[in-house]
Amino acid sequence: MKWLRDPSLAPIVEKVEAGDRLSFEEGMQLYRTRDMNALMRLANTTKQRLHGDKVFFVHSMRLEFTNICYVGCTFCAFAAHKGEGRAWDYDPDEVVRQVGRRYLPGITELHMSSGHHPNHKWAYYPAMVRKLREAYPDLQVKAFTAAEIEHLSKISKKPTLEVLRELQAAGLAAMPGGGAEIFADRVRRQVAKNKVKAEKWLQIHREAHSLGMRTNATMLYGHIETLEERLDHMHRLRDLQHETGGFHAFIPLAFQPLGNTLAQNLGKTEYTTGLDDLRNLAVARIYLDNFPHIKGYWVMIGSELTQVSLDWGVSDIDGTIQEEHIAHAAGATSPMALSQAGMVRMIQHAGRLPVLRDAYYNELETFPREGAQAAD
Repeated sequence: MKWLRDPSLAPIVEKVEAGDRLSFEEGMQLYRTRDMNALMRLANTTKQRLHGDKVFFVHSMRLEFTNICYVGCTFCAFAAHKGEGRAWDYDPDEVVRQVGRRYLPGITELHMSSGHHPNHKWAYYPAMVRKLREAYPDLQVKAFTAAEIEHLSKISKKPTLEVLRELQAAGLAAMPGGGAEIFADRVRRQVAKNKVKAEKWLQIHREAHSLGMRTNATMLYGHIETLEERLDHMHRLRDLQHETGGFHAFIPLAFQPLGNTLAQNLGKTEYTTGLDDLRNLAVARIYLDNFPHIKGYWVMIGSELTQVSLDWGVSDIDGTIQEEHIAHAAGATSPMALSQAGMVRMIQHAGRLPVLRDAYYNELETFPREGAQAAD
C-alpha cells in the first residue's frame, strides 16, 4: 500500500480488496478522505472485479411526452403549467409520430419520463405503451419513474403493483430511476414535498422487481443535502438491492443551477465541481457493492468528465439519447445528443473496451480498443 497517503483507509482497502461490505461509517470515511488517489484506485478495483475493462452504452432515444406538471419540485426547470406557451402534451398517436421523427436504425431503448399531468386519464398510459410497441416492436420501452407510477395509481385508483402489472402487460420493459432525489425527509420537504415519499419510492421499485422488471436508481446531489444524507440514500438502495437484486444501475445526477426556484432561493449559480462528481461516483461504486453498474451520466457532468470517470468506478455512460430536455432546461451545458461513434471513441480513448448493450444489459456488440477503427 505504498500508494496510500491516508493511513486511516488501510482497513477499508483490505475490505475492498477482499470483496467485503463496508459499514456506514467506513462509507463516510471515503467521503471525508483527501486521498483522492486511493479513492480512485479502490473504485477502479471494484469496477474491474465486476466488468474488467468493459464500459457499456446504449443506442437510445429520450422522449418527454409532456412537460405539464402540477407537483412543483423546487429544483425543476422543466415543468410547465397547462396553457403556458412553452408547454407541450402529446397524445399517444403523436408520441408514436415523435418517435418516428427521431428514430435511427439500431436504436434499442426508448427512455420516457415526463411531468405529472393533471388531466390525463389512466387509459392514456397503457395505450401509449401499446401503440409504441405495435409501431416499433424491437424498441424496448423504459418509462415511468416511481413518482409517475404513484401518480398513475392515484388517477386510476389502482394499487401501484396493479399499475405496474398492467403497464408491463402493455409492453413496458423497464423503469428509469428518477424521482428518488434524496431520500432524507429534511431535504425532501424542501426540494420535492409533493412528490412520492422515500419509502413509497422504494416500495414501487420492490414491486417492479417482484414482477421481474429491472429498474435503475438515481440520486440528485449538489444542492442542500449533506454527505451523510447522500450515503443514507445509497444505504437504503443497497438494502433493497440485497433484498431483490432488481437494480441495473445507480445514477448520481448533478444538480443544475439555472432556471429553478431552489437555485434562486439559495443564490446558487455554480455547478458541482469535477472533484465532487468524481468522488461521488467513486464512493457509490465502492459502497454499492451489489449494484452491477454505476453510471456516469454525461448529460449532467459533460462528456469530458464522464470519460475521466471511467477510472473512478464507472462502467456505464448511458446512451446516445437523441434529444434531452429535463436537464438542459435547468442549465446543462452538454450536447443534446451524442453519436454512437462519439461514445465509442470516448470509451476507446480512455483505454477501455466499448460494449453496446440494450435496456436489459444484453451485450449486443463489442468494439475494438483504441487504435483500431472506431464505429461508423
